[in-house]
Amino acid sequence: MILNIKTDNLRVLVTGGAGFIGGCLVRSLLTRSNAIIFNLDKLSYASDLSGIEQTVNISNHNLIKADLNNYDETLSAVIKADPDIIFHLAAESHVDRSIENAKPFIESNIIGTFNLLESARMHWEKMELPRKERFRFLHVSTDEVFGSLTEEGQFSEESPYDPRSPYSASKAASDHLCNAWFHTFNFPVIKTNCSNNFGPFQFPEKLIPLIIIKALNNLPIPIYGDGKNIRDWLFVEDHVDALILAGTQGEVGKTYCIGGSNEKTNLEIAESICELFDINLPRKQSYKNLIKFVKDRPGHDKRYAINSELITRELGWNAKHDFNTALSKTVEWYTKNQEWCRNIQKKSGYRGQRIGLS
Repeated sequence: MILNIKTDNLRVLVTGGAGFIGGCLVRSLLTRSNAIIFNLDKLSYASDLSGIEQTVNISNHNLIKADLNNYDETLSAVIKADPDIIFHLAAESHVDRSIENAKPFIESNIIGTFNLLESARMHWEKMELPRKERFRFLHVSTDEVFGSLTEEGQFSEESPYDPRSPYSASKAASDHLCNAWFHTFNFPVIKTNCSNNFGPFQFPEKLIPLIIIKALNNLPIPIYGDGKNIRDWLFVEDHVDALILAGTQGEVGKTYCIGGSNEKTNLEIAESICELFDINLPRKQSYKNLIKFVKDRPGHDKRYAINSELITRELGWNAKHDFNTALSKTVEWYTKNQEWCRNIQKKSGYRGQRIGLS
């Protein structure tokens, strides 16, 4: 049991629970608690429920197919779930897609968050004590809202907002909405901002699974620009542990930054994955020969890094997974689950092609 609450059978609403991070959160809650899970997801191109369907306590999982962009559907979902806590993860999240078409990001990340905040606030205001006092709304965001770092420094809870892409701008707007609902309505919001996640079940448009799938198929591995852009990598299971801590033990009104303290250039990530393949699935030439530099992404942020001292100091969170071990685990999972990759690519229509240049 990991939920620090005063009642059994907590009712938990997870938005985006068929996504990568949301799915990991749902699986963790089902496996490690008695919580009744209501999974609100519109089941878009990147959605997947196969991991959840294999989880113990699946009888505690309730899928609600709804689009947060639709207020009536959102309100109905909140009424049905009658939650004690909401983990809000539903979002359009791929920068390249936001460059190609920003509208879905505005609709999902801004309008969707507004609809959920209003529906949840109505629900919270009608709750009876002491349940009302325990209610929490955890909003999950990204370090990209803070913009780009130079060679020094880290993002923290005090960092100014400076989003550079349509995606990060839409997430920044959703953060500001949550902050406003806390200050104006005393709505019990907690926010988190995380660094780049990786792990099993991640949709293959993201960097690490894309590299893995390209390598498995002996296809060119595209690296933007000179490959020197730096990201702070966080294993998804460590992120989920932090979310549960923040949502159940965090202080209302606060923001918690969650990072993996694993700064790597994109080229280093590609080379590390290739080295794992060279060891475990050798071929005549090193997989590094597949790496090809391509035209850089417009507005490509140079560096991200997160200072996680606050959540460590106040809630006792620390990442449990060593980066190299977690990366090896991730490569092994995709290698053993190539049928899953083919199925989700076929369903989505995404086959590893470059997007986001226009």
